Amino acid sequence: MVELAVDASRVASDLHVSIGRLVRRLRQGHVPGDLTLSEASVLSRLDTRGPATPSELASEERVRPQAMSTTLAGLEARGLVVRAGDPADGRRVLISATDAGRQLLVDRRGVKAARMAQALATGFTPAEQQQLAAVTPLLERLAATL
Repeated sequence: MVELAVDASRVASDLHVSIGRLVRRLRQGHVPGDLTLSEASVLSRLDTRGPATPSELASEERVRPQAMSTTLAGLEARGLVVRAGDPADGRRVLISATDAGRQLLVDRRGVKAARMAQALATGFTPAEQQQLAAVTPLLERLAATL
């Protein structure tokens, strides 16, 4: 099998443009009062990985601790996360998603997934849908390495 050379700079540029366009289109369905991208990302992390300290969240999200404090304050004010002392180390504070926060994620995922599923079903062949499904883990891996 012959492997073709790929221009990584060109692929990076094309991905940046395409993913940016996809994100903008998904945001067009944004409802006032809905989560910001930062809030959604933090809440999703807490939902999937469990409680974390504010500094751990800031590190994972690659933001400054002050920015994370602002994000967490907004989530906490809306009852979507809660702070509690770490039972293993009373000096640390753990942030956890509340039931309301988890339910909001389920609701958001349902609406956004339904929009995307409709677009996939009506605008893409089954083979194209399989190609998109196959690339998803690669996009996740790319996001983790940036």
